[in-house]
Amino acid sequence: MNFNLSEEQTMIQDSIARFVQDNYAYDQRNAVVAMPNGFSAEYWQQFAELGWLSIPFAEEYGGFGGGPVDTMVIMQELGRGLVVEPFLPTVLLFGGLLQAGANGDVKSELIPQIIAGELQGSFAFLERQSRYVITDVKTRASQEGVNWVLSGEKTVVLNGGSAQKLVVLARSSGEQVDESGLSLFLVDSNAAGVETTSYRMTDGREAANIVLDNVTAEALIGGPGEAYALMAPVIERAILAVAADALGAMESLNAQTLEYLKTRKQFGTHIGAFQALQHRMVDMFAACENTKSLLYRAVCTLDAGDEDAQRSLLALKVMVGRAGRRIGGEGIQMHGGMGMTEELSVGAYVKRLMIANTLFGDADHHQQRFSALVNAPAQQAAAAAAA
Repeated sequence: MNFNLSEEQTMIQDSIARFVQDNYAYDQRNAVVAMPNGFSAEYWQQFAELGWLSIPFAEEYGGFGGGPVDTMVIMQELGRGLVVEPFLPTVLLFGGLLQAGANGDVKSELIPQIIAGELQGSFAFLERQSRYVITDVKTRASQEGVNWVLSGEKTVVLNGGSAQKLVVLARSSGEQVDESGLSLFLVDSNAAGVETTSYRMTDGREAANIVLDNVTAEALIGGPGEAYALMAPVIERAILAVAADALGAMESLNAQTLEYLKTRKQFGTHIGAFQALQHRMVDMFAACENTKSLLYRAVCTLDAGDEDAQRSLLALKVMVGRAGRRIGGEGIQMHGGMGMTEELSVGAYVKRLMIANTLFGDADHHQQRFSALVNAPAQQAAAAAAA
């Protein structure tokens, strides 16, 4: 199987790498994180001018028509540079849902604005009681005449404080955890009844809790009760994006740690000469390569939409959590006390990997899902035999 990037993908990769090198030195990155919105509006406009925001969108809306591999290339470089601009929430989640289910007028109006860097958005789907179960939704949507009115609370809305518009997951019918009865709605963040409380996540990126009090939606995305079918593929692509971002962070932290072992002297020699540290470095490298292998497999099987694709995605998310914890912990320890300081980027990479583990379900959650999927045929056969 050929894993070489195409000429266009290599150009995208090189373009982002140059941007990171020129604009995202660690002190520059810290200055960006300290900005009121947690990212640079100037850099975001550069993303648009360089064409990165157009890549996942269809050509009919001014996009590049890119697929999962293109997204992987972008996110891996963004993770490598600890870039904090909201590509995931605005382009992949908000934009992805619009492209998947919005009507033609909404797509034609909003997607070009995203591509131009003029519109920030996000996907409000998590709730306090959800615990990674995205169908556990208390937010209600009721129809009043021709309008839909939403009431409820959403938590950890990525980029929620800066988003001008939201796609909100709400229950239009059914019980609290049913897959059926869920609908998606386009909401203006400044609409009457929307209350936003912003905060910073562990890694410095911005998120928000959003209360909806009888908020009139601008549009229904898809049909009533069609949310799960629309959002499941978008979330799967978002998981791949998070994994690619984490892989970039792992590779960068590994390289930084290896360089430290080559230059730090103790007991009259470079500490990289000690076999015990060499073995630990090899384990870090192996964890990174395992993540890369599972990422490539998940990307290659994604569009099949079958059980093998689901297993690959679940295994990848488990590996991201496990490998990220190992590489992050070893990176800190092998830097010694310096690894705990703000002066080095080691801690920032560790925090990035911690967030990657929790987004869309942590390693334990996906391990349980993987086990249930693998064991389902045997359990069904046993049940049939018992009957």
